[in-house]
Amino acid sequence: MATYDWNQRQIKKFENNIVLHTEDLRVFYNGDKEAIHGVTMQFPVNRITALIGPSGSGKSTYLRALNRMNDTIDGAKVTGKIMYEDVDINQRKVNVYEVRKQIGMVFQRPNPFAKSIYENIAFIHRREGIKDKKKLDEIVETALKQAALWDQVKDNLNKSALALSGGQAQRLCIARAISVTPDVLLMDEPASALDPISTMQIEETMTELKKNYTIIIVTHNMQQASRVSDYTAFFYSGDLIEYDDTLKIFTNPSLKSTEDYVSGHFG
Repeated sequence: MATYDWNQRQIKKFENNIVLHTEDLRVFYNGDKEAIHGVTMQFPVNRITALIGPSGSGKSTYLRALNRMNDTIDGAKVTGKIMYEDVDINQRKVNVYEVRKQIGMVFQRPNPFAKSIYENIAFIHRREGIKDKKKLDEIVETALKQAALWDQVKDNLNKSALALSGGQAQRLCIARAISVTPDVLLMDEPASALDPISTMQIEETMTELKKNYTIIIVTHNMQQASRVSDYTAFFYSGDLIEYDDTLKIFTNPSLKSTEDYVSGHFG
């Protein structure tokens, strides 16, 4: 196994157009087990950033911290700042429900609700007080079009979402997340449970979505990261090791550890 100096860091910084950033973010489980070690990084608007690294490197834990999903885990504690629109959303007083409307999430496995395709999207907005059928129709259609699913389901909106294929179900989950028009969309290995054709469709959808959303994706698939992302961050053992333009990470990274990981010679 190669020997690396894990104290080396190469972290890209941006001058402006930052939608989200963390400062010295740390995540602890079960009291004192530190899973994320003081990560400071920035995410530029309307770009796709891929988080890569071996299993257990902390990339999904870091991703979940960005919209306070770790709050749902017993014994988890998150310290440091998560800055969104000049507000530290890691403060206790912040309304987590409002945070998640602005920073949405799509999970690894498609999780449509046991409702119709239409209701998977509309029910959130009904709960927010929208009763006008025409307005709900418009929200549903817009979200499904943005998720590249409208043409496939427009004649079957009242059918159960549970009857959709894996790829369709995942795009429905994307549509549901973007229907509330968040600024940021977090995606935790959104294509790992899908076949190659569905994976390609999800990637095409992401590329289209970045016109309107900032996307942060965790992926184990190096080809996927190189295809869809503008920037790539390499995590190892809870640390952010290198963060730069995706082209540089995959063709000329600054650190030997990053080069070995993306080329498959790591470990």
